[in-house]
Amino acid sequence: MPRVYAQYMQSRYVRGLTVRSLQDGDTETVSALFARFGERSRERRFCGAKPRLSELELASLARVDRDHHVLVGYMDYDAEPVGIARLVRTGSTAEIAFAVADEYQSHGVGSILASELAADARAAGITQLMATVCGDNPRILALLQRLGSLHTRWRGRERELVVGL
Repeated sequence: MPRVYAQYMQSRYVRGLTVRSLQDGDTETVSALFARFGERSRERRFCGAKPRLSELELASLARVDRDHHVLVGYMDYDAEPVGIARLVRTGSTAEIAFAVADEYQSHGVGSILASELAADARAAGITQLMATVCGDNPRILALLQRLGSLHTRWRGRERELVVGL
């Protein structure tokens, strides 16, 4: 079964956003993007208060290998990253997560990154994407629904989402 190989992927330019694969261990890019998240964005992304990332968390989020694929988005007029999308593969299923800098939310960055990540997943033979969302987040639900068939279920205060590709 094919795997996701980030080192062979080319940068893409989609509707004003340059999408690049993260290089393994690039904690500087992850840290720069994290710094652009407001308190509420961090809380939604990490299901609780998150004033900073530990070195272990940074290393984990910057891991890229045969089963960990990360896309980073850049706007033409901004040298810093504006969004990130992450896929962690387990067989034909993969967990996805993504986040967009506060000032770029509602500008299509998350939609572009999610669409590109889903295309990479399909090309790698992945048939299902799974995500965990903190609380009710209608924007994420709408975004994931555009990728394929969406099934949801609540687990405490978190919602588990499964997208069939």
